[in-house]
Parts: sequence; C-alpha cells; structure tokens
Amino acid sequence: MATAERQTAAEGIRLTPVRRRALEILLESHRAMGACEVLERLSQDGFGNQPPVAYRALDFLVEHGLAHRIQRLNAYAACHAPGQPHAPVFLICRGCDKVAETGTDSLRGALDDLARASDFTIERMAVEALGLCPACRAAEDAS
Repeated sequence: MATAERQTAAEGIRLTPVRRRALEILLESHRAMGACEVLERLSQDGFGNQPPVAYRALDFLVEHGLAHRIQRLNAYAACHAPGQPHAPVFLICRGCDKVAETGTDSLRGALDDLARASDFTIERMAVEALGLCPACRAAEDAS
C-alpha cells in the first residue's frame, strides 16, 4: 500500500477510500478476483453494492499500473511491481485458476525490439500462459 500511496501522490492522482479498499482486497486475496467478488467485499465494507463502484475502482487501479486485468479469467490481480516498467507474464493454472505473476527484462526487451522494427510503441502489455500448477499437475499425474 505504501508503494501505491507514493505512486499516486507522485502522479497527482487520488487514491480514494473505495480505490484503496479495492486494492487492499486484491492484495489480501493473493489471487485473481472477479469484479463481482470485489464488489461483494466492498459492499460488506459499506462502499455500496452497485457494479459501477467496483468497476470504476478496478479500472483506475489497472490504468495506473496498480493492478492487472487477467483477460482469460475476466478477473483482476494486484500488480507485484507497481510503478516499475515491466512485462508481466501471468501463469494461469487451467485446473484451479490460480495466477502467478512473473516477468523478465529479456521478454520486455525482445518485445520492444519487435515493436521498434514495426515503428510501434508499446505502452502496456501482459502475456498470459495457460498450464498446470504443481498441485494440479500432481493430481493429474496421480489419476
């Protein structure tokens, strides 16, 4: 949260109570969460129960690099490196839907090289890889 507070202050944007709580919810969960799940938690905390409440907060967090939207799961996860340029790679387990964020500078460099060759500027990117986590792989191997 301290990183998010510093980043939003440096950018001159406001981390409102609902935005702050949405980020806390994502950080607490250690997994990707759907907007409805975030809305339910926000509602329990007295922030209202209308879908725009959650979607606006989540869109803000994604726009400012504090969270990521995982397209395959239609879910959101807190960013592990907010405020730092990176190319996140999401390892998504097809068995249990757990998501791990990783990334490498070499991947970002390779994609930047490809973009430059096409006179394209990458502003934001994320790669989603589908596979099996160790627990689901072990369960599949056992069956």
